[in-house]
Amino acid sequence: MAGLFDKQAAIYADARPTYPREWYQKLAALTPRQALAWDVGTGNGQAALGVAEHYQQVIATDVSESQLNHAIPHSRVRYIHTPASISDDELLAMIGGENSIDLITVAQAIHWFDIPKFYSLVNRALRKPGGVIAVWCYQAIQVGPTFDPVLKKFLDATLPHWNPNVRYVFDQYKTLPFPFESVGLGSEGNPVALDIPKEVSFEGMLGILRSWSAVSTAKERGVELLSEGVVREFERAWGGTKLARNVVSKAFMLAGKVKK
Repeated sequence: MAGLFDKQAAIYADARPTYPREWYQKLAALTPRQALAWDVGTGNGQAALGVAEHYQQVIATDVSESQLNHAIPHSRVRYIHTPASISDDELLAMIGGENSIDLITVAQAIHWFDIPKFYSLVNRALRKPGGVIAVWCYQAIQVGPTFDPVLKKFLDATLPHWNPNVRYVFDQYKTLPFPFESVGLGSEGNPVALDIPKEVSFEGMLGILRSWSAVSTAKERGVELLSEGVVREFERAWGGTKLARNVVSKAFMLAGKVKK
């Protein structure tokens, strides 16, 4: 799935919301040790940086070299390109080996994975007992009663251009397989709901929309979803290009440990 994000890596890095620091504090409190974490599908490293505030070392991997080229350096984060061609044993060796990882995080990415294969790796890599996996995503964006209906109309226009895997996101991870023992932050079929607040400019909002993979896919198919007319409609609903507004991304998380 790397190709979906390679062409818009810079836009993706600038546009995505910042995950709240308290999320990482809660996750760190769940693991007895804070030695080694693995951030999978790290993209520009946003989640890896948050995890690094609590763990001695973070291995941050991605199949997309373009995304990693925009990753933010950190003294406790080691970025590794992991092309789909490498074997599970090779990958395990890169991240520390079996039974070595205290925390595995997957932000806005697990729906792109070969999920059964990934969970097999998780079961091998997590420290037992005590290791935790946490996956999260966000879907709906709320701005206000004038803007939200315009955004809903735009989302409806994008629907034919999404990859089928995004169904898990639209379902808010309620249908995502998650065969792990609950640690109090959601469980299979029942993710915990979370908010990501952020002050966003109008250009920032357009950046968020441009970063959607469906917008890029549509353009490749000859369909410009963010046409001048659509942008003007968004501008009117926003209240003008110079206005910054409070935006809430509605998120959901599942966390667990290997079952005994």
